[in-house]
Amino acid sequence: MPAGEAIRLTVEAEAAGQRIDRYLTTALAGHLPAISRSRIKALIAQGCVSDAAGTLGEASGKVKQGQQLTLALPPPEPAEPQAQAIDLTVVHEDEDLIVVDKPAGMVVHPAPGSPDGTLVNALMAHCGDSLQGVGAVRRPGIVHRLDKNTSGLLVVAKNDLAHRGLIRQFLERSVKRFYQALVWGLPQEMEGRIDGNIGRHPKHRQKMASLRQGGRPAVTHYCVVAVLAGGLIAQIRCRLETGRTHQIRVHLAEQGHGLIGDPLYGRMSPARRAVLPTAVREAVEAFGRQALHAEVLGFHHPRSGTDLEYRSSLPEDHRSLLDMLSKESSNNN
Repeated sequence: MPAGEAIRLTVEAEAAGQRIDRYLTTALAGHLPAISRSRIKALIAQGCVSDAAGTLGEASGKVKQGQQLTLALPPPEPAEPQAQAIDLTVVHEDEDLIVVDKPAGMVVHPAPGSPDGTLVNALMAHCGDSLQGVGAVRRPGIVHRLDKNTSGLLVVAKNDLAHRGLIRQFLERSVKRFYQALVWGLPQEMEGRIDGNIGRHPKHRQKMASLRQGGRPAVTHYCVVAVLAGGLIAQIRCRLETGRTHQIRVHLAEQGHGLIGDPLYGRMSPARRAVLPTAVREAVEAFGRQALHAEVLGFHHPRSGTDLEYRSSLPEDHRSLLDMLSKESSNNN
């Protein structure tokens, strides 16, 4: 069955009570005989399985008699990434790893919709023979990611030793990561901690959400750096303990402080549009992406154990918007 099509199944009485992944592995044998249970789990985690109530995000859930399940097959994975000569801002590089300052608009890894022109394509060309690869495959070891329209610092492993060492530090939550953000509104507390499991949104597959059940633990610390536009906008600095997909965007939005320019979680409401000064509203609308920048990245070098820390200045568009908002705030005081 080709990708992009949907398979619909109705749970029979004898299958009731089975785990979702186990049921689908058996029930799909006639449609997709080569599919494995691990692949089914991955598809569930990607939000590709749903029922009448919405997306099913947990493989361990139990099916019920008469329940109608839909599996929407995603597009096929892109071919092995090819080296492409793309300019990179390299902050640090040695035999084991490379730290880059990713521009907004660049995807980290090839995926459906972004088969090339990614950071991985650029790194394969830039590193050349110094890229030993990970798991016997000559490709960069991606240990964390930034969303396409988030700018800033990212570390990538060039060999297995570095990959294992960096992954361990991320799992131990010892990597230092600070972000600069511009958000709607002013939090009640000038600093705080946001703690909530993040997983696939139960109804909107492109979004993540804080979940009462399931998901993965996520912790974001924040502090207000500046109050802008009379409290209608705030400059915030965030520190990540964990690194879940869309974590800062989700956590701040669910506190009522979505990121400026975020099309998924931070759209400008009619109420905000009505009270924003014209110059501010026009500047925000022209920004065109989420105002989020990975400013600080610190970790132990996986071979030498040396403490490394890097800092990235705000990109020009983010800095210009911040300067404009700061100026407007000063003029109104």
